[in-house]
Amino acid sequence: MIDPHTDPQSFLRQLYDAAVLRALPLHNTAAYLPQPPKGRTIVLGAGKAGGAMAQAVEALWPADKPMSGLVVTRYGHTPPRPAGVPERIEVVEASHPVPDAAGLAAAERILALTQGLTADDLVLCLISGGGSALLTLPADGLTLEDKQRINRDLLNSGAGIGEMNCVRKHLSRIKGGRLAAACAPAQVVTLTISDVPGDDPSVIASGPTVPDVTTCADAWAILQRYNIEVPAAIEAALKAGALETPKPSPAWDKQPVRLIATPQQSLEAAAEVARAAGLNAYVLSDELEGESREVGKVHAALARAAAKGQGPFKKPCVILSGGETTVTIRKAERVAGRSAQVKEETAQRAGDTEQSALPHARPGRGGRAGEFCLGLAVALQAQPNVWAIAADTDGIDGIEDNAGALVAPDTLARAEAAGVKATDCLDRNDAYGFFEAVGDLVVTGPTHTNVNDFRAILVL
Repeated sequence: MIDPHTDPQSFLRQLYDAAVLRALPLHNTAAYLPQPPKGRTIVLGAGKAGGAMAQAVEALWPADKPMSGLVVTRYGHTPPRPAGVPERIEVVEASHPVPDAAGLAAAERILALTQGLTADDLVLCLISGGGSALLTLPADGLTLEDKQRINRDLLNSGAGIGEMNCVRKHLSRIKGGRLAAACAPAQVVTLTISDVPGDDPSVIASGPTVPDVTTCADAWAILQRYNIEVPAAIEAALKAGALETPKPSPAWDKQPVRLIATPQQSLEAAAEVARAAGLNAYVLSDELEGESREVGKVHAALARAAAKGQGPFKKPCVILSGGETTVTIRKAERVAGRSAQVKEETAQRAGDTEQSALPHARPGRGGRAGEFCLGLAVALQAQPNVWAIAADTDGIDGIEDNAGALVAPDTLARAEAAGVKATDCLDRNDAYGFFEAVGDLVVTGPTHTNVNDFRAILVL
């Protein structure tokens, strides 16, 4: 056990590691596996944890029971194969967050594997966050290029994750319960790792095996709300209800969905480590949303109050939270005779901010965890005895090579010594550049799971 008083930053990293460990598929799958069927067992899946989930099933499934299948995960997210575990499920890789041809090919192959199934067969579906982009199969009338553009427009629109997935479901031949419907009459059992606020299985990876309560009319209203264009044939199909998804009915009760890991479980695992170190541990919520820098400011206010012996949190303590925040990308314009003005343009929920730039500076880089830390550092105002970490549990913050960043009482002073100004970096969404300059990026590589963001503030 690392002593938080002597090495606070390593202690925070230990909390992050505990949260990730709690969500690893091999630690969570055995209790949720169904019994082998009379017929065939086919494993299908998609998501950033897909490779690790497939290996967990391979390790746990009876060696004398046949099994085959196909799972798609993000590029670089297939874990090394454990010694002694034979490969029975093929794992392929594709692009995230914008789909590509590899994801299209994988989705076509996955749907083809549902052909010819019988009531004696079992389809085990392994679903995790990121599966919506990785499992791309455009509706009739849409090309892959159309789907890529619409996906980018959704990411840049400021739409919520529920709104984005409503559109994705209705513009797909495999999402929104369609994959499960294609498996009939086989038994379908879904094992899923939640990366969404509220753990709604219909939102995780756009719910390929879960019935959908949203409608074509909902999808069209969202597209109009955010001024996202679609081909005329798709507009007509949505208005006519021709792209409707499977809806809830009693028949779906026979197709169980089992959550094997959730954000709340990971936060509680970190809280246990903190309490074992003699700290008070407080879990705010696993569903926090909002602008990353603003959420950082709120956390800073709570931490500053605790450091002063005020408010509901008693030091020494750790304040934990999860959820999915948003980064609003800012672009700058020079106005004659005036300094550059920063204008908010678009909101990007999960992507990187590298396209945003001030005219006099290099483009900003980084994701929502880094921007949270940067907003937190500015708002903490070098508060003594407060340290923090924010990192994505999949190991990738946006599209960069870091999971997130660390904040310390001397963060701003070290940045100033390095010639870096926090507010300038915030203006151009350059959290990566800021924390790279002070040496406080958290780099883990892919963790092979995904239960959304992890945040911990240590107050001593």
